[in-house]
Amino acid sequence: MSPRILLLGGTTEALRLARRLGPESIYSLAGLGRVPDDLPCQVRVGGFGGAEGLAGFIREQGIELLLDLTHPYAAQISANAARACELSGIACWALRRPGWQAGEGDDWREVDNWAGLVEALKDFRRPLFTLGREPLEHLHEIPLHQHWTVRCLTAQQGVPRAEIIGARGPFELDEERALFARLGTDVLISKNSGSQSTEPKLQVARELGLPVLLLRRPSLPSVKREFVSFEALAEALSGIAVGM
Repeated sequence: MSPRILLLGGTTEALRLARRLGPESIYSLAGLGRVPDDLPCQVRVGGFGGAEGLAGFIREQGIELLLDLTHPYAAQISANAARACELSGIACWALRRPGWQAGEGDDWREVDNWAGLVEALKDFRRPLFTLGREPLEHLHEIPLHQHWTVRCLTAQQGVPRAEIIGARGPFELDEERALFARLGTDVLISKNSGSQSTEPKLQVARELGLPVLLLRRPSLPSVKREFVSFEALAEALSGIAVGM
């Protein structure tokens, strides 16, 4: 009999896996992006109330295995997941997607936080932010010599010296080339997500000789089993008969 699984998602890999789960399992989303309505498993939207709340949900629903396929930068969610599994006595498996690695011709510069990013940006004029929603909280801080472009999941009205683009990957290489050309981008800002669907922007930066500012990855908790690829995780799940 297939175990009852709780899948914490929001990534491309999570949605791919959710399409393989049976009706006894639950796919959980924060609800910031589009909520799929065509999955064979159950879908839950919203938070749990920290590690204790998640542990309570696990016990109430009879969850037997938690899968953490959240974004590599969702450190708090991953910490809550690991702790909740300890509290409820079930295993936590996680997909720990490797980060991108700089290659020949890349000019990558890591920063630790927003303050470090602002300092690293001071000599540029046309930054393209692909960090998610965080830059939206700082639109009132745009220096007079800069014009920002922020690409996140949901478009919204821009402000003076800023354009907000709503878009979701995967992104095609030629589309990224056209975007950089239209914007006159002189620096790219990104999280090191390691996602293949958003990697083309790095190739464009390489082609144009542009620097890339990367927000350093947070530390994530150790869990029962960690996987570096979707295929390895899927194979392990098939071995415990999850109805895939």
